[in-house]
Amino acid sequence: MTYTQTNDPTIREHVQAWQNLNVDQQLALFWFIYKEIGGSITPAAPGASTASSEIAEGLFNQVKELSHEEQLQVQRDLINKVDTQISREYGSLGDTTKLLFWYRLSQGMENATIIPMPDDYQLSPEAKALFGRIQGLAFEQQITLFRDYVSPMGAESKAGAEI
Repeated sequence: MTYTQTNDPTIREHVQAWQNLNVDQQLALFWFIYKEIGGSITPAAPGASTASSEIAEGLFNQVKELSHEEQLQVQRDLINKVDTQISREYGSLGDTTKLLFWYRLSQGMENATIIPMPDDYQLSPEAKALFGRIQGLAFEQQITLFRDYVSPMGAESKAGAEI
């Protein structure tokens, strides 16, 4: 899937800084962001539709059925664009559906149906600094940042179709 990254230099800088973190720090940062501002990022994200919710839920349910170790590997594979079935399915999703999928993963982490974040986990100094900068963005900029971050994840769909 192709996506259009925003032209906002602040957002692009934040996305690049996020992508420069190692994969586990990227996942941890996403979790900390969800915990801090997740209530504002609901399934009613801009452009969400009933179909998007159903598709995101279907992919979430596939991940939910895996062991916790496999769930973590799926998340790592998405970030690293590893060519797996789930990664290809994710790669074929539209940007809003991708946001909804990550939102569902974070909810699953909260109730432990998805591998939870260790209670004593600490962000790296780089991730902590980026977290502070993200908190300072306006809500619309945060949503754009999250969309630009999750959009390029996953593998290219073999069929090339977008959902």
